[in-house]
Amino acid sequence: MDILLYLIPISLFLGGLGLAGFLYTLRSHQYDDPKGDAERILNDQWDDRPAPRKR
Repeated sequence: MDILLYLIPISLFLGGLGLAGFLYTLRSHQYDDPKGDAERILNDQWDDRPAPRKR
């Protein structure tokens, strides 16, 4: 039963740390355009291969 005196504050601290991390990502606008990101991966315009040269 004495272990709960250690585990409860540790779990509350870790939960608060996760909440702080989530709020940081929320305030830094990392979730602004999820639909655009989903469509961007299917677009061939930004492919890793270089574009062929036009002569």
